[in-house]
Amino acid sequence: MSKVSARFIISAAKPDEFPAEGSPEIAVVGRSNVGKSSLINALVGTAIARTSRTPGRTRLINWFEILHKYPFQLVDLPGYGYAEVNKATRDSWRPLIESYLATRKSLAGVLLLVDIRRGIQDEELDFVPWLEQKQTPFVVALTKSDKLPKNKRMLEVSKVKKDLGLRRDPLPVSAQDNDGIDAVWRAVLGLAEAKSG
Repeated sequence: MSKVSARFIISAAKPDEFPAEGSPEIAVVGRSNVGKSSLINALVGTAIARTSRTPGRTRLINWFEILHKYPFQLVDLPGYGYAEVNKATRDSWRPLIESYLATRKSLAGVLLLVDIRRGIQDEELDFVPWLEQKQTPFVVALTKSDKLPKNKRMLEVSKVKKDLGLRRDPLPVSAQDNDGIDAVWRAVLGLAEAKSG
């Protein structure tokens, strides 16, 4: 995949700081240590999202503009479920995330990231039915696929598909070696283009 033109737009700590609605938005959602920023950077081919060795650093919603045939925005939501972030802080993020997902008219879909080594946990089991109830299109990607041999990787793909009741296989992907990046990029473009059309 060739590089695309991408730039950071704005961060928001509360709903009244959200930017004006415009081009389609793809929300990137996942646990705090799932590698959201690394995957965003791998998808666009440049370091626009700040990565950290300390999970739980993204405490704001961050918007990134992607200039393509169909311009759209990637929206990096705060990670959830990280044990070392105190409960009060985690609870303060929840209304921010839910407000965005429930009210944003520009939302074209969700890219839900799951660490392939850790599998599905309670948050994902709750989140997928919520998205389906809201009729929000979503794609599931299994990050850090380079950490597993190929045969175990495919077992995890089948397990996650079954656990979440998905119609399509989740997409194994690695920001480290770019394996699976093209497939995830095509899925993201598909969500954005469906909203544009």
